[in-house]
Amino acid sequence: MTILKYVGTVGAAALLTAAVALPAAAQSANAVLHDKSGKDVGTVDLLQTPAGVLIKLTLKGIPAGEHAFHIHAAAKCEPPAFTSAGPHFNPANEKHGMLSGHGHAGDMPNLHIPQNGELSVEVLNTAITLEKGKPNSLFHPDGTAIVIHEGVDDYKSDPAGNAGARLACGVIASAPAR
Repeated sequence: MTILKYVGTVGAAALLTAAVALPAAAQSANAVLHDKSGKDVGTVDLLQTPAGVLIKLTLKGIPAGEHAFHIHAAAKCEPPAFTSAGPHFNPANEKHGMLSGHGHAGDMPNLHIPQNGELSVEVLNTAITLEKGKPNSLFHPDGTAIVIHEGVDDYKSDPAGNAGARLACGVIASAPAR
């Protein structure tokens, strides 16, 4: 299950942070998203919580509109097509999409990018972990990447929701313990 929360003010972010009690040495990871030309278009911070992985995404310069957003199964982001990131992260071998059942662990809600191309959003993905050695860990031997697609995810078409070409990509890397 993935929970999406748009963050509009510092107060809302502070409320969410206060509501989630984190262990002293919470596991974290991050990624820098690049577009097809190599331009930095955003950052992703991932934090292990008792409920799943909290994904904080900050974008700038992404085309306005609705875009699919997934975790992919390989830690490679070779432009311009980003196909090196492989398919969606799917350790349980599920069918794609929230409307088809459990969906892939890497399936997440579509992003709604405003006209200015900037967005800050928080997503809680309960199907993944940052804990190494677990079947649903983002740190399996091939690693993982965050990908934003050009189109929308229809939440049902296997294997990728008819989301279209890959617009931006960032390799998920382990961050130092907090």
